Amino acid sequence: MTKREQVMNFAAEKKDMCIANDTIADELFTEYGVNRGLRDLNGKGVLTGLTNISAVVSFKDGPDGERTPCDGELWYRGYNVKTLIDKLGPEEFGFERTAYLLLFGELPDEEALHGFEKILAAVRTLPTNFTRDVIMKAPTKDIMNSMTRSILTLAAYDKNTSVATLENNIRQCIQLVAEFPMLAVYGYHAYNHYENEHSMYIHRPKPRLSTAENFLRMLRPDKAYSALEAKVLDVALMLHMEHGGGNNSTFTTRVVTSAGTDTYSAIAAAMSSLKGPKHGGANIKVMEMMNDIHRNVKDWDDRDEVRSYLGRMIDGEVFDHKGLIYGMGHAVYSLSDPRERIFKTYVEHLAKAKKREKDMRLYNLIEELAPELIAEKRHIFKGVSPNVDFYSGFVYEMLDIPMELFTPLFAIARIAGWSAHRLEELIGMNKIIRPAYKSVMVEIE
Repeated sequence: MTKREQVMNFAAEKKDMCIANDTIADELFTEYGVNRGLRDLNGKGVLTGLTNISAVVSFKDGPDGERTPCDGELWYRGYNVKTLIDKLGPEEFGFERTAYLLLFGELPDEEALHGFEKILAAVRTLPTNFTRDVIMKAPTKDIMNSMTRSILTLAAYDKNTSVATLENNIRQCIQLVAEFPMLAVYGYHAYNHYENEHSMYIHRPKPRLSTAENFLRMLRPDKAYSALEAKVLDVALMLHMEHGGGNNSTFTTRVVTSAGTDTYSAIAAAMSSLKGPKHGGANIKVMEMMNDIHRNVKDWDDRDEVRSYLGRMIDGEVFDHKGLIYGMGHAVYSLSDPRERIFKTYVEHLAKAKKREKDMRLYNLIEELAPELIAEKRHIFKGVSPNVDFYSGFVYEMLDIPMELFTPLFAIARIAGWSAHRLEELIGMNKIIRPAYKSVMVEIE
């Protein structure tokens, strides 16, 4: 018997003991007024901080003080994200401009933007032999783990890892924004070569290209991509960059930052949060669900057949038996997810260019039918609408991005938001986050 098997057997023996001693009765949460998961009984997050960085709007206050649901809005530093995207020209990319906005609080003029893009291009590189010695050393299908390992290892290459000045932290954040696409793509290529036995190729980013363009260039064997492909990916990155301080990975960034740790450790902690399937993997579940529908629904244009299968899904009879239609509903938004509404137009353009109109019709049909079925079977009438994850996996698939890179793409976007929150925590808070836990332990002696 191997050592691992010995430990597994021991763990199996002790499992019930852990369950017996670590289970806390539901009524105790009510008795002590504890909001499990930092949410009240209505699912609203408990107020734990203040931020100037972004705002998520799902309710409006009426003249009588009553809060009513509204179409969702997402704001970055006082700008509606829809406005930021709509103002871009057909050939303009917005990720870099928006990263500047999130990090420094103001939209850059053309001179400032050009300077920022030059800085990103200059640090869009990795230490000598880093790809070979770190990324290729232990290839894994879990690219989030590969990236986290690389982030922590980059700290060893930084002579000023723990220097706590604000300018040093800004420098580290900028470098990680620039390096994340390389960590993700090179991590995937290492896995694809060593584990899948496919050809290895490492393309270096080009200084004049945007983050979206460089991602596609580094990923593809021929380095080729269309203007539409790069534009749609850029919009996806903009929509995923930031989402208020209350999401799990951003809150993790702030909690760990408040302890005084270095940038690499704080961002590695955020990565560990984001890779959790309850946080960053929603679009993967949507794709798995759609693949299941593709296999089991014969006519995707048959409204009754699609409705019947979705009904069986809600009843827990098919797919993963969880009773969920993935990509529907959101913890914060009520009537609509603004990111989904913005993104859908770009999804339709890409589907047409890729000759995937039939798939697009199926997505549209599910978007129409799912809320009706959920209201009917779950008696949820507050309004259920698709969220951004409903379409993002479809877009990544059309861009020939492997599923192993779906959550890393989320991280490539969100590093900008994490960095902004880290800087805000360092500048404005200066107090370790230390929540209270009430002990309900039974004293034995």
